[in-house]
Amino acid sequence: MSWGALAAEIEQCTACPELAATRLRVVPGVRPAGARLLLVGEAPGATEDETGVPFAGRAGQLLDRELAEVGLDRSTVAVVNVLKCRPPSNRQPARAEVARCRPWLERQLQLADPELVVTLGGTAAQWFLGTGVRLGASRGVVHEVGGRRVVVTYHPSAALRFGPKGAPLAALREDLAWVAGLLA
Repeated sequence: MSWGALAAEIEQCTACPELAATRLRVVPGVRPAGARLLLVGEAPGATEDETGVPFAGRAGQLLDRELAEVGLDRSTVAVVNVLKCRPPSNRQPARAEVARCRPWLERQLQLADPELVVTLGGTAAQWFLGTGVRLGASRGVVHEVGGRRVVVTYHPSAALRFGPKGAPLAALREDLAWVAGLLA
């Protein structure tokens, strides 16, 4: 199956009635040909729900800048979310929603087959490492999960919330620089 065919299937999903009723569109994610890196976020926000593109809002603009700073071009990076639909009011995904969306991300991982996966935020880290994982304690290590190399870092929205001098932004910068080195 191709990425496009899988995306078309994902776009028809109605497994989460509340999300299906309130979304504008499904955001299956993007995978440029030859992408070696897969970024996994939490769920689409308002801008992503409008555009259908992951990380298209303010957090995505910050992510783009930080990727560029370390020499990674966003156009060469695959980007998906744990949930493919925006939770109402940008609330945190419910465990049942994550469970219903899990097969989509599993299939995306198989198709993308990235050299490295970077989780952005707690929801994505928990998807790979299990509930109770702490971002601060899980950073700086390449985790082996299902035969994949996984790196954990903060979500760009946390960096925005805590501002330019906050610890999440500094950690995100440090981790992305490390990731660029791992891929070099």
